[in-house]
Amino acid sequence: MSNPTFDRIQADLTENPVVLFMKGTPVFPQCGFSARVVQILSHMGVPFKGVNVLEDMEIREGIKAFTNWPTIPQLYVKGEFVGGCDIVMEMFQSGELANLLNEKGVPHKAEA
Repeated sequence: MSNPTFDRIQADLTENPVVLFMKGTPVFPQCGFSARVVQILSHMGVPFKGVNVLEDMEIREGIKAFTNWPTIPQLYVKGEFVGGCDIVMEMFQSGELANLLNEKGVPHKAEA
């Protein structure tokens, strides 16, 4: 059975190499965890699409069911679920996030 919310989520993931489902927008995050992930992506120079789940209850609930992951933010790279704030922070600190972006062919700044 088709799920229109899942179809919209899948379209975002298909059309954008990096997607962050977050509370607020990249310019104005409305939760500390979303803000942290935006900071990491911005620091790395990764172009990404922010999807504000606060503007859309269907997406807000749908994304949790889509990944079976209970919290926001959720980061996707090339359609693959990477994780939430803690996972992204750990991956950034360990260099795994840069490795993943390289593997997936996503442009980003080299770490200073």
